[in-house]
Amino acid sequence: MSGGSVRSWSPAIIDGLIASVGVAVQYLALAQASPSSGFWPVAAGRLSAVALILVPVIKAAPARPSVVDQLRAAVVGAGATVGLVLYLLATRQQLLTVAVVLASLYPALPVLLGVTLLHESVTRRQRVGLVGAGAAVVLLSIG
Repeated sequence: MSGGSVRSWSPAIIDGLIASVGVAVQYLALAQASPSSGFWPVAAGRLSAVALILVPVIKAAPARPSVVDQLRAAVVGAGATVGLVLYLLATRQQLLTVAVVLASLYPALPVLLGVTLLHESVTRRQRVGLVGAGAAVVLLSIG
């Protein structure tokens, strides 16, 4: 942002920044969870996420979501839960560095799915980001 005020930022940028802070807090909290807590930290995080999102979604939706949309949301939520459980297990096995690097690639996944499944075009900026992310993984795995 070249000296622009926060007011000139698009809502998507602001939403992205808020979401990234939430993800970071969640990862940091999971890394601090005691092994004796089992999977309760993930369950608490998922319930909090649903509670946080539910009210705005209900207010924004003019009609009840279709069964297909509900199933899609459930699959996405289940996938996120599996990812968080795997991250939690990695932190407990002292594989935090590997887990953080792989988890940081999360933003690349929707782009790749959009390209492969929806045949979306990739902008130059997205290509640079994907290549940079790939290079970062290689550099971090070497060190």
